[in-house]
Amino acid sequence: MSVDVPRRIVILRHAKADWPEVADHERPLAERGRKDAPLAGRRLTEAGLVPELTLCSTAVRTRETWKLVVHELPQRPKTVYEERLYDASLGELIAVLNETSDDITDLLVVGHNPGVHALADALAGQAAEGTRERMTRTGFPTSAIAVVTFNGSWKSVEHGVGRLDDFWAPHE
Repeated sequence: MSVDVPRRIVILRHAKADWPEVADHERPLAERGRKDAPLAGRRLTEAGLVPELTLCSTAVRTRETWKLVVHELPQRPKTVYEERLYDASLGELIAVLNETSDDITDLLVVGHNPGVHALADALAGQAAEGTRERMTRTGFPTSAIAVVTFNGSWKSVEHGVGRLDDFWAPHE
């Protein structure tokens, strides 16, 4: 497959998590998170954002989010649970994206703030009207989705490479 094809990164922050007395990695979704995650899945389906591959953090709240989101999609993409996405910095997130096979054109990343917000903001050298402002105003809340498009190989993903085409949050 040519590396000059348009590619899309859908960035999803996990749904609202609870705060029980467990390690951060083990925190489950809160009731609101269990309600919002399917809304995010429906939004993906309505917008035609069905990925070929999903990279999901191994944290309980991201896995639970993905399980609820994927039930709303018309087909289940290949899913890889990636330990490096948990508490990942912007640089670590970009490094994971750079490892993606060029056979993939549509990728979904399920992760955590502040990393996912930083990723969407950093990759977006350009933005559709109002999208960056909405993302900045909301602070990338739980269950939010950012869509960044770019042309080129996954190895070329870096600051400013893409365009923020869409931003959605359930309680915007």
